[in-house]
Amino acid sequence: MNKTNNSKLTGNARALRMNMTKEERHLWYDFLKTLPVTVNRQKVIGKCIVDFYIASSKLVIELDGSQHYEDNGIENDTKRDEFLNNLGI
Repeated sequence: MNKTNNSKLTGNARALRMNMTKEERHLWYDFLKTLPVTVNRQKVIGKCIVDFYIASSKLVIELDGSQHYEDNGIENDTKRDEFLNNLGI
């Protein structure tokens, strides 16, 4: 499997793009969409779907809801961060 793409998650990412949270919509339409660089929404990177990704900067932007502060969410976020850091992101 390519470390930066997982076709099994493409459908999920597409659904998330079509159903962004209020906070994601605000950040996208009021700021990120107009940047002079390409910003991908709900980008599949390996086994993760990140909220926003700027490839030219290797930058991920995640907007965390309350589930990220529960034990399982903290553990999953730690694994995601480690995976992305190993890719230089």
